[in-house]
Amino acid sequence: MSGGSAVGAPIPGRRSTVRVVVVGDRGTGKSSLIAAAASENFPESVSPVLPPTRLPADYYPDGVPVTIIDTASSLEGKAKLEEELKRADAVVLTYACDKPETLNRLQNFWIPEVRRLKVKVPVIVVGCKLDLRDEHYPMSLEQVMAPIMQQFREIETCIECSAANLVQVPEVFYYAQKAVLHPTAPLFDQESQTLKPRCIRALKRIFILCDHDMDSALNDNELNEFQVKCFNAPLQPAEIVGVKRVVQEKVPEGVNDYGLTLTGFLFLHALFIEKGRLETTWTVLRKFGYNDDIELRKENLPVPSRKAPDQSIELTSEAVDFLMGIFSLFDSNNDGALQESEVDELFSTAPESPWDEAPYKYSLERTELGDIRLSGFLSQWALMTNLDPAKSLAYLIYLGYTNDPATALRVTRKRTLDVKKQQSDRHVFQCYVFGPKNAGKSALLSSFIGRPFQNSYALDNNNCYTVNAVDQLRGTKKTLILREIQEDDVKEFLSSKESLAACDIAVFIYDGSDEYSLKRASELLMDVARRGEDTGYGVPCFFVAGKDDLDSYPMAIRDSEAICQELKIDPPIHISVKERDMNNIFWRIVNAAERCYLSVPETEYGRNKKQYRRLVNRSLMFASVGAAAAVIALAAYRAYASRKSHSSS
Repeated sequence: MSGGSAVGAPIPGRRSTVRVVVVGDRGTGKSSLIAAAASENFPESVSPVLPPTRLPADYYPDGVPVTIIDTASSLEGKAKLEEELKRADAVVLTYACDKPETLNRLQNFWIPEVRRLKVKVPVIVVGCKLDLRDEHYPMSLEQVMAPIMQQFREIETCIECSAANLVQVPEVFYYAQKAVLHPTAPLFDQESQTLKPRCIRALKRIFILCDHDMDSALNDNELNEFQVKCFNAPLQPAEIVGVKRVVQEKVPEGVNDYGLTLTGFLFLHALFIEKGRLETTWTVLRKFGYNDDIELRKENLPVPSRKAPDQSIELTSEAVDFLMGIFSLFDSNNDGALQESEVDELFSTAPESPWDEAPYKYSLERTELGDIRLSGFLSQWALMTNLDPAKSLAYLIYLGYTNDPATALRVTRKRTLDVKKQQSDRHVFQCYVFGPKNAGKSALLSSFIGRPFQNSYALDNNNCYTVNAVDQLRGTKKTLILREIQEDDVKEFLSSKESLAACDIAVFIYDGSDEYSLKRASELLMDVARRGEDTGYGVPCFFVAGKDDLDSYPMAIRDSEAICQELKIDPPIHISVKERDMNNIFWRIVNAAERCYLSVPETEYGRNKKQYRRLVNRSLMFASVGAAAAVIALAAYRAYASRKSHSSS
């Protein structure tokens, strides 16, 4: 594998320009450095602050122009300087080689100032006026800068130059450009001198994609195809031999009888980076669709657009079939479940496991050993697709989905249209769970994924989702997502016009032994019902009497049924999570979500609104009938008048 690339060849994801801001104390040579780089001559006199200076695209091999911004060091120019720093792609910090105090200012003022402004871009430290350094100051650049670079990790590199003698002037802005186009930080850990985990994972995916015969090694033909794809030039036989020899000498397991192994492939990239040839690894990553964060570029993820807020996005049958195949492939012991180590291996070609953080970490059903069964695996993917379709699609591709990405996701029909058609085309339903404190919301969510009952649950907005498959009639399965809405968050939640757009059904749970709990749950139900009527996103609602193992208060059943009758929804469902008496609730929720035109609560406000609409429509109808009658009468009169005039003539 060669590190060469075509000069000036466009690379996907490459930026169109690099903006370098030069800062430092007065008299350190900022303006002279910029003028010398632009004109390739030492200027006899320069303005205190130069206007923006552009180095053309062909100035450096990468073919990307550089815009250099000079800055004033005076207090009057502080606001402008801060503004420019915040717009910088890279910062050049200057000190004067003949004035050691300017180097101290670099450490004590300039770098802390860059940090204070939260400017997170590469920093190039440049010693100007190398020709004026006193012979009695023989410190080498390495001796001077090693402790500073150790202290300030944002410093990408250090260089000394002389504008007067034109020594290493172009190199200053070359290093600045290179630090932006080919940054070190995402790829390499300077302290441990190793590739970073994300870089290893991306290179592993690329290796697998290039290993067409799947023998865990790149043979000569596969190496050549890789070289042509990335660098537009084949490898000569002697070059392949040379590459293998270098690898075998350093890491014997990097080459076997079949070709270059993953170990050897990773070693070569670490070697390129150590030798300062980061452009080689970045060229490879960008050719395979990665951005500077070593994630797939967003523009390569064709997520279908939802034209209405009440549409959702689901996996297609093709994507589900692919995931079933992936599950089988990584279920190494064929026990029908993935262990933690198998899940880690499954995601080893992705930036990281997407399920290590909220809301996915605690959302799915696991076995007693903590393993994931196929139904839980597919349900988790359904949840990720529902909440973050772009992330779901990206991870499908990381795992090796090589079909057209556009075939992986589908947009469901609008729920308002489902109501009119009295049927739903969805395979995944989202249920919002409302209720007062201590009503049993968290217990309901936990029971859905088989977790044992607890007397108390920690309130955590990060763990507000659970997901599972629900068996339906005729052997079909639907995926149900439960989302818990904390009582204190309801008001803010409902303030958005589209708050209920993604909700297929709402459940209101209350403690059947507590009169206040029922009262508060009914208030929440009323709030949601009104919001649905206001926005047109009315949803089926269930009233659920939790804690059925406790004695209910005397009028509980009568009061709760009266509320349901008033709103024209089904009577309350009684459950006890503690006693595992769930009254088939999850099947009922999915069944109601499918029959989305039923169980939608109707408030007095909604009834009045509907009646008003009917009256308006009726008035309009009468008006249109009256207008039509008038038109017909006019036409008849004209016909009569015409006949009369003909007869009289």
